Amino acid sequence: MDRTSLRPFAAFAAALLTLGGLTSAAHAADTDLARNGGFEAGLDGWSCSAGSGTVVTAPVHGGSKALQATPAGSDNARCVQTVAVQPDSTYTLSGWVRGGYVHLGAAGTGTTDVSTWTRSAPDWQRLTTTFRTGAATRAVTLHTHGWYGTGAYHADDISLVGPGGDPVRTPAVPAGLTAGRPTATTVPLTWSPVTGATSYHVYRGGTRVLTATGPSATVTGLAPATPYTFQVTAVNAAGESGLSPGVTVTTPPGDGQPGGGLPAHALVGYLHTSFANGSGYTRMADVPDSWDVINLAFGEPTSVTSGDIRFALCPPTECPNVESAAEFKAAVKAKQAAGKKVLISIGGQNGQVQLATPAARDTFVSSVSRIIDEYGLDGLDIDFEGHSLSLNAGDTDFRNPTSPVVVHLISALKTLKAEYGPDFVLTMAPETFFVQLGYQFYGSGPWGGQDPRAGAYLPVIHALRDALTLLHVQDYNSGPIMGLDNQYHSMGTADFHIAMTDMLLTGFPVAGNAERFFPPLRPEQVAIGLPASPQAGNGHTAPAEVNKALDCLTRTVNCGTYRTHGAWPGLRGLMTWSVNWDRFGGWEFSRNFDAYRWG
Repeated sequence: MDRTSLRPFAAFAAALLTLGGLTSAAHAADTDLARNGGFEAGLDGWSCSAGSGTVVTAPVHGGSKALQATPAGSDNARCVQTVAVQPDSTYTLSGWVRGGYVHLGAAGTGTTDVSTWTRSAPDWQRLTTTFRTGAATRAVTLHTHGWYGTGAYHADDISLVGPGGDPVRTPAVPAGLTAGRPTATTVPLTWSPVTGATSYHVYRGGTRVLTATGPSATVTGLAPATPYTFQVTAVNAAGESGLSPGVTVTTPPGDGQPGGGLPAHALVGYLHTSFANGSGYTRMADVPDSWDVINLAFGEPTSVTSGDIRFALCPPTECPNVESAAEFKAAVKAKQAAGKKVLISIGGQNGQVQLATPAARDTFVSSVSRIIDEYGLDGLDIDFEGHSLSLNAGDTDFRNPTSPVVVHLISALKTLKAEYGPDFVLTMAPETFFVQLGYQFYGSGPWGGQDPRAGAYLPVIHALRDALTLLHVQDYNSGPIMGLDNQYHSMGTADFHIAMTDMLLTGFPVAGNAERFFPPLRPEQVAIGLPASPQAGNGHTAPAEVNKALDCLTRTVNCGTYRTHGAWPGLRGLMTWSVNWDRFGGWEFSRNFDAYRWG
């Protein structure tokens, strides 16, 4: 927000001649370890997500059969096979594919997981990659998948060449399953690690609901005041263990308003409280009831690297009609009594914050806590812009960031969430450059040079997706951005907001490593960010276009050239910069929101 507006490697056996004559010793020859890689035995040895895979007789690359798998909705038609391997050994994975966005890879290598992909293969195309196993790796998982919402893809003649491993035994049943403190919609689970397990399946009422790579997981999407029974199994190349003893948990009652006490569809606005500009100062008590979340703009750093955040009301010399601190606090309480949420927003165009050290991180946590406590606020909004967030050159996996300013921000936000509990409202307002541009340029610049900021918010959003109340990306002050249709869309149009929001709700591949798919967010976590008036920022969108975007995203009607990958009636709502600018524009933005008919 501104104040003014992949070469294959084939291993061979080497002969060792002894000095005593012609006797030689040789290493065991590498073999193809993939089971039923040509799918001649149907899906034997393979497992495909959500029943997405089948075997067809045409088209085929070799033999008489091939795999056909069809992505649908939030499923990318991932088909997997776990293979026994040897530690510290080199393997070559290859296969033939047809279709768009087809991926082939190996996970659990113990070193660097690998994948290779093709954006478009109208006829059979060979994919190949190599990897080396880690010192303790006994099994790897081969996988092929397509991409969300695209057409069916085909795969055939998949092979993994290298030294074979020892047979893997089915792991033991997990013990020690316990539940942590539940919220109205989530239950955290932990259990004891199982030797030889490569992953774990979590079951709810006998139905598998998620897979975890370690001995903990949080089940989401639950109903308030409802009993649930959970069990867990351990999985490796040999198969799946039996179910653990169950643990039953009853979620606490909710407040009838999903998502941090917000209404089903909410309006979020920034209130200029610490500065004045051409929009004029608006007192907290004068903010209309239309606004469900009010973000105080801004809490600002004493320096870029200190982590120390301060907040003060606009000085009377700059804002003659500013209320007193006591009046402001009383107005905050009145808004909260009316069911509204009031947050401190950190950052903005001029408020760069770089948490580059543990000391800055800790100072950030303590200073933000003081502001929240002093004013009795409901939570925190992160509006980091400029150079506040950036990636290291080697950051290609948003799930494992190494950049200090990203790592420390994640840690700080997790600490604040733990300090204030499940009712703490956490929102983020990144620019499209920091989020959707990661689709094309994760960690690299779109203008020929390196720009470590592109997509830099993705690790933060992903790490906090279970704690995040709302993500409202700023769909403005941006150039054209490519959507999942591989077309560029421009600000100020319904198509732009539809394309940018569809990416968040569908998930998308992240540039820098084609295997890294950013998983979709839940609809209730997403709002669309827009300027309230033409003066508030580039990309102002007329009310009729805003309504078209909402119609298309929630009901797939009134769509333009962009076709969404689903309909999300639970989309949370809209965010705008700002309350002040909306007042300046005669409250056009909020009145249009109030009049919109959801569903």
